[in-house]
Amino acid sequence: MLEDKLHYNYYESPIGLIEIGGKAGAIISLNFVDIQREKIESHPVVDEALRQIAEYFARKRREFEIDISFAGTDFQKQVWRQLLSVPYGKVASYKKIATSVNRPKAVRAVGAANGRNPISIIVPCHRIIGSNGKLVGYGGGLWRKEWLLEHEGYYIN
Repeated sequence: MLEDKLHYNYYESPIGLIEIGGKAGAIISLNFVDIQREKIESHPVVDEALRQIAEYFARKRREFEIDISFAGTDFQKQVWRQLLSVPYGKVASYKKIATSVNRPKAVRAVGAANGRNPISIIVPCHRIIGSNGKLVGYGGGLWRKEWLLEHEGYYIN
């Protein structure tokens, strides 16, 4: 079945190669990678995400308008949906996210879910920082997290 097939395309960003994956008309992954797959099989939804990512890096887009689909536990999905509420150029703490999903003591679990976010940038896990205002954890490396926040106009002290 064609709609169950995974489709990929790539974007060479200022902070590294990004692989965008889609399936059944929705984006399912956006990750930093070292190399491209040998065979690129894109899809209109993946091409649209690629266009929007390029606009984001060109400072022409602050919000993404693309269908996404999460694969994870119910708790992870709840955290990832909450990440979508953190606006461009702003940050939230892991504690604030934990409280907003009605699990105020689950700060570490929120951190773990944030670290497993499969759709980076579009689902802005880079906007989540420690309660002390410091950068903590980012699958793509803290230097990328800092770059993305500065790109959005948020500067770490």
